[in-house]
Amino acid sequence: MSRIRGLRCRECGAEYPTAPLHVCEMCFGPLEVVYDYEEIAQVLSRERIASGPPNHWRYQDLLPLDGEPTDGHDTGYTPLLPARNLAAALGVREVWIKNDSVCAPTLSFKDRVVSVALSKAKEFGFDTVACASTGNLANAVAAHAARAGLRAFIFIPADLELGKVVGTSIYRPHLVGIEGTYDEVNRLCSEIAGVYPWAFVNINIRPFYSEGSKTFGFEILEQLGWRAPDHIVVPCAGGSLITKVRKAIQEFHKLGLIDRADTKVHAAQAAGCGPIVTAIREGEEFVRPVRPNTIAKSLAIGNPADGIYAVAAARESGGFGAHATDEEIVAAIELLASTEGIFTETAGGVTLAATKRLIEEGRIGRDDSVVISITGNGLKTLEVVQNVVKPAYVIPPRLEAFQELMKTIE
Repeated sequence: MSRIRGLRCRECGAEYPTAPLHVCEMCFGPLEVVYDYEEIAQVLSRERIASGPPNHWRYQDLLPLDGEPTDGHDTGYTPLLPARNLAAALGVREVWIKNDSVCAPTLSFKDRVVSVALSKAKEFGFDTVACASTGNLANAVAAHAARAGLRAFIFIPADLELGKVVGTSIYRPHLVGIEGTYDEVNRLCSEIAGVYPWAFVNINIRPFYSEGSKTFGFEILEQLGWRAPDHIVVPCAGGSLITKVRKAIQEFHKLGLIDRADTKVHAAQAAGCGPIVTAIREGEEFVRPVRPNTIAKSLAIGNPADGIYAVAAARESGGFGAHATDEEIVAAIELLASTEGIFTETAGGVTLAATKRLIEEGRIGRDDSVVISITGNGLKTLEVVQNVVKPAYVIPPRLEAFQELMKTIE
């Protein structure tokens, strides 16, 4: 069965063959994968998916490969957890945590998109992969490339968190720190991609890479018992994830796998870098670029590539958006850890803080069901909480010393 018809421009509709292309030659709009849903509908069912492997490739029929996947066989199918303690703290009836902080192998949702990108890069015959990254993507490309036996070049802002730098370097890629913001890194990579015949996962392979994000949404729907929640709150950097979560809901509904597709998807961004949310809240048609100034470096993309599509995804679904200050981000990280035992990085703090604000504003009803997207692990961003956590008690190794301590605790 041929699932893929080719590529299509998201702006003018021009069509292209399946190739490592990402920009329309007619209008310079972005390209996306086009599927033959009639063909897919003939074979795809809840039973087929449920009998698939316990990873994100159980949704292979809706992913852009011509052959079998070669990467990411331990990636995805992460827990969707009922968050009753957190729900009580937020004052709402039903909260779920989609927990990609435990996604293999590098503890973020980026493993999903990279495994799809590298599997496709191999189909195209590339031997070198590359990316521009704010951290999690760097980890994922380096790790998956090491497994795949591919050469890797990783470009990051030079001031990235230490945990993410070490978490990339350990896989021995060619790591290049750039003195500038992510947007400056990305512009440089676009120039490099025009000179070197490499598979840049978020440039010339981007149409295929971004499709991997749909599996995050697919899993939520399947794990909820083939139903769509009332709300999903999604962190936004470049804006791709929220558009693909929305697309996942629409595809499952189109194929008859879920009964309704009226989930409101909401955008979450840091106050110090929130151009998508600003556009949503102010009713703007375009996304105005900003210069990032936030502790949430994994979301610090001031000129998001999919910004206008992220705004459209939220608006068309009936969703909204909310910002989170740096102080709110840290408080939300602590709240999630202390209520549900999940340690998230700053992006997750942004998402939870934004959820809290959306509830307070009445955008999310107290009796609604809401899924909070946790996309990365807190062990990667220890710096942001190391000065706010309570220090350990220190006592001599004697029982009476501990008993004296207990008097102060009780």
